[in-house]
Amino acid sequence: MKKILALILAALMLLSVAAFAESNTGATEGIQSDAEFYAKADLSVLNGKKIGVTIQDLKNPYWAGVMTALEAIVKDAGADITILGCNQNAIDQQGQIENFAANGCDLIMVHPQDPAGADDALGMVREQYPDIKLMCWDDPLENTDANWILDNTYLGSVIGKMAAEFINEHFTEDNKAQVIVIGKSDTPVLVERENGIKAGLEDAAGKYEIVATNYGIEPLEAQEGVETTLQAYPDVKVVAGVGAGAMIGADEALNIHTGGVIPEDMGVFTTDVTMQQLEQLADPAYPAKGIIGFEGSDHDTALACAQMYALILADNVGAKNVFRPVNRFTEETVQQVIDGMTK
Repeated sequence: MKKILALILAALMLLSVAAFAESNTGATEGIQSDAEFYAKADLSVLNGKKIGVTIQDLKNPYWAGVMTALEAIVKDAGADITILGCNQNAIDQQGQIENFAANGCDLIMVHPQDPAGADDALGMVREQYPDIKLMCWDDPLENTDANWILDNTYLGSVIGKMAAEFINEHFTEDNKAQVIVIGKSDTPVLVERENGIKAGLEDAAGKYEIVATNYGIEPLEAQEGVETTLQAYPDVKVVAGVGAGAMIGADEALNIHTGGVIPEDMGVFTTDVTMQQLEQLADPAYPAKGIIGFEGSDHDTALACAQMYALILADNVGAKNVFRPVNRFTEETVQQVIDGMTK
């Protein structure tokens, strides 16, 4: 019953994208995914297949939740799946790709630490093992059958615009918001996302000041960065970041800083959707105010990814680049997403 409800929720959220977001396909050609697109997938295609997945870091809470759900869905469909983190080491990731190919995988998916290096590794796989299907999550690589991607500059701009709306509501040119932006300088898609955040914040031009740009994708490093900034700027009220760790860490730092009494003009805005983020969004002791997410819960995202596998294996994607939708999750909508999370 829970899975059925999650499927319904995912469909509704995908259909609702047009009501909120503009097209996010940017300059890269491709198609925008929706409920009808994923309905083409037949998960029975996965039965008996061998799938290898390599991602940047399984310690990241977003990836940990989605990959746990993905493993369960794919195995339930009868496939064998191996999911590895490269611990942000591009050379190790290239070796993982090569090992997946040598061990007879039918499909390899990579979330690249270094897009150029991953593309080269996939190119060698394509030359030596032409029957293996190749997929990238997040980057429009060349040596793939399909890329499941975001326009990360656009995604960042939507995070920034949501923060700007909050700033416009609570601050003025005479009472500017002090803002921390949390990014990650060594990951290209996250640099794009950070730049998008800064562009989106311009919707509140004149009413804010970025007092620090911190770097940290894991909760603890994000928390430590915010705590350090608060020593110099104790009046920081707004944080906008590139991922789940940024929200979780900033929330903890600001919770400690305020003693859990969060003023109405304090807010944290990021992307990804983890259970901890959602719980903090629902808890008034934390300043989380909004998340720009994708399909919905971690189960919804994992299901859409598994459907991508089925479409690729059946040669039924219809385009090389498939753009994922983006959705707002706020205090008003958080409970329905929590109800769909993988327990």
